[in-house]
Amino acid sequence: MPLSAAQCRAARALLDWTQAELARRADVSPGTVRGFEVGRHALHRATAAAIRHAFEVAGLVLLDPGQDGGEGVRRAPGPGCPQPPPPL
Repeated sequence: MPLSAAQCRAARALLDWTQAELARRADVSPGTVRGFEVGRHALHRATAAAIRHAFEVAGLVLLDPGQDGGEGVRRAPGPGCPQPPPPL
């Protein structure tokens, strides 16, 4: 489950997090987040997993590319959030 730079920026925007806030919550350096988001470097597998975990703990779902479209991010359903209808 790869994480794209655009997905990372979108997830931060949904949460109104700075790069520094994401770095703190994922326990990575701010330079790692900054360099990844601007395309300077790819993430190591463990770093990508830590960032994904930080977003998931904050209530987001990272969507992988698939038959329904490209990668994305959305809020996880929670109490009071209606579940979408099943596909036909």
